[in-house]
Amino acid sequence: MAALCSEFGDLVQIKKQLISVISLCKERGLVHSVKWASELAFALDPLPKNELPPSATFTEEDAQDMDALGLAKSYFDLKEYDRAAYFLRGCRSQKAYFLYMYSRYLSGEKKKDDETVDSLGPLEKGQVRNEALRELRVELSKKHSAGELDGFTLYLYGVVLRKLDLLKEAVDVFVEATHALPLHWGAWLELCNLITNIDMLKSLSLPDCWIRDFFIAHMYTELQMIKEALQKYQSLIESGFSKSTYIVSQIAVAYHNIRDIDQALALFNELREQDPFRIENMDTFSNLLYVRSMKPELSYLAHNLVGIDKYRVETCCVIGNYYSLRSQHEKAALYFQRALKLNPRCLGAWTLMGHEYMEMKNTSAAIQAYRHAIEVNKRDYRAWYGLGQTYEILKMPFYCLYYYRKAHQLRPNDSRMLVALGESYEKLSQHVEAKKCYWRAYTVGDVERMALLKLAKLHEQLNESDDAAQCYIIYIQDIFSCGEQLEHAEVSTALRYLGQYYFKNKLYEEASLCAQRCCDYNDAREEGKALLRQISQVRDHMEASNTTPVRRVSPLDLSSFSP
Repeated sequence: MAALCSEFGDLVQIKKQLISVISLCKERGLVHSVKWASELAFALDPLPKNELPPSATFTEEDAQDMDALGLAKSYFDLKEYDRAAYFLRGCRSQKAYFLYMYSRYLSGEKKKDDETVDSLGPLEKGQVRNEALRELRVELSKKHSAGELDGFTLYLYGVVLRKLDLLKEAVDVFVEATHALPLHWGAWLELCNLITNIDMLKSLSLPDCWIRDFFIAHMYTELQMIKEALQKYQSLIESGFSKSTYIVSQIAVAYHNIRDIDQALALFNELREQDPFRIENMDTFSNLLYVRSMKPELSYLAHNLVGIDKYRVETCCVIGNYYSLRSQHEKAALYFQRALKLNPRCLGAWTLMGHEYMEMKNTSAAIQAYRHAIEVNKRDYRAWYGLGQTYEILKMPFYCLYYYRKAHQLRPNDSRMLVALGESYEKLSQHVEAKKCYWRAYTVGDVERMALLKLAKLHEQLNESDDAAQCYIIYIQDIFSCGEQLEHAEVSTALRYLGQYYFKNKLYEEASLCAQRCCDYNDAREEGKALLRQISQVRDHMEASNTTPVRRVSPLDLSSFSP
């Protein structure tokens, strides 16, 4: 393959490399890598005939194995993996050796999946193993030590190691595979699933190639570094990949991850216009429609996907979300189970099934589902958060704290994780930590507008009346400034407290104002009226005795407030 360009200056060269790698992956049955490279190649301008890359070089061993390879590949394409491996066992070329080992691996995976579907419910999937893995590891390890593995076989060796939970060795082998064959996206993607944090990413020695930018952008999205991911994808678009549906889908997923729902929905709608029969990522699109309670749109999407392919994992997840939105949780769980029968490593289905079991008050099944999600991907903050919520229902705050901390580490600027952490600390009477969490949740941008309220109530509980008042003031200003005051039930709580606080501090003007505002709310009207009567009595008394109250600094002066 031609020397790899590290920059995007020569798009013709990149197109040639993509065409070459599509051919190489196709010969080896690596269908997902073929699809990814083909989508990227389609986004670039077509090459004139004289610019097309030449066919791959053909060795003497390739010539010897050509007939056996052709026969075995036909069986492989029909999913007759044992049969394909049988006819490849004496072959000596690199291509034939890869297909021989890959057929054995896929045969083991197919038997494992068949056994799982036949004998077990989806919650016990982790207990069935691919019996071929140990043999493959022994054989590949010998070849690896002798330096006889090419880029594709290194990738397969890495997959075998990962399946055997030898993760450190797997990372090293995948890095080696990216150096041996930088354009094979499958190796980069496998590496993505094993990197747990940014320090680990920085420590890896990766090849200097244009595909690395796609990997880094994907990695930033996975590590919830969304700002950096969006910048990276924007630079890829400007480099010449503006027509790439892959990049549009990744940007949409990134916006979904930071809960910028409007942007994400707009991009998914654009994606469906460009690629109307696309099923990939549609489960993420359905999550957004679910959050927005867009029933007609979610129903249309579900019907549409059933018409394309009703036995795809994403389709089952979309239908599950549709039933969940209609509060038919048993039906929803059934479709998430169906998704997991189709693909036991489907992260979204495990997490969503956990949510459904939570709705059905089946906490033990929910815990099991969330644990499976974490097994699939330790970076899934929703599963950690779900576990925290489950143990909260079980009234086990120490467990809650552990799981909410994990979720917070993955999403340090998500106010929901911080509020949950604060509540756990509060239950454990660790009030200083609880206050810090609530205040931090407010400063990072409180999605649910609950952090200040909880902080105020905690101060109130601890008889820290000045601090409680300050929090209630900021809370009310916050709610009024965004126009939610009529819908928000807790404003009356804040006004009630402030009215009493000002009254105790002899700030009758402010107390009167709060009492009048209390009268706007049904649950605080009587208390508001009672307070107004008290203020009136005090004022009458003051006029009679001709005394002026000593004015203290009003808590409305917020400049001195810093919890």
